[in-house]
Amino acid sequence: RWYHGNLSRHAAEALLLSNGTDGSYLLRNSNEGPDCFALSVRAKDSVKHFQVTRRDNGYAFGFNEFATLQDFVNHFANQPLLGSDTGTLIVLKSPYPLCVEEPSIYESVRVHTAIQTGRTENDLVANAPSLGTKEGYLVKQGAVVKSWKQRWFTLNRNELKYFRDKMCEEPIRTLDLRACSAVQFDYSQDRVNCFCLVFPKRTFYLCAKTGVEADEWIKILRWKLSQIRKGR
Repeated sequence: RWYHGNLSRHAAEALLLSNGTDGSYLLRNSNEGPDCFALSVRAKDSVKHFQVTRRDNGYAFGFNEFATLQDFVNHFANQPLLGSDTGTLIVLKSPYPLCVEEPSIYESVRVHTAIQTGRTENDLVANAPSLGTKEGYLVKQGAVVKSWKQRWFTLNRNELKYFRDKMCEEPIRTLDLRACSAVQFDYSQDRVNCFCLVFPKRTFYLCAKTGVEADEWIKILRWKLSQIRKGR
């Protein structure tokens, strides 16, 4: 009941930070292989991820091995302690139920919040900023000189900002997504993992390190545009 299938790492973090509580956890598929899973656990204001491996003789989790899936599930019913890489202990208090399937992950997360709180979807948008936030390094093409430079990007509400690096407080530029008409993969720049944001006077070309990362940026940016068009 708390296995979320192909839920991505970023989506699991958004789900647990928005709807979960300290000690909430869920199990999802891992990118490490077909017999690997990831246990995502909320620890205060962050989410930690732990590997679970399926073997011929059962399931391996840390130093523990469980002969059957039911034994593994029963272990978590006892609210075990987990040690994080920072040395803090995390109590696994409550499994996060219900499967949220992509690609409509951010819409689904808001529906889950509505189910749990009794509020409508429209009530939740302003109160769930973590669903619409993302940050990370992307490589951006210059406007005049068509060179590519790495910049730190932050997405919050309807603004996409980019900075010279992560430590800078003042952005180089702030893009208002209300003026953006489209976000799409781009294959015209002879670069992999490239996508673009189309504005009236300029198209911004960005590249991520991996295809998965590019896909996550595109999904959340498209979700932003859909919310803007709905007037939310």
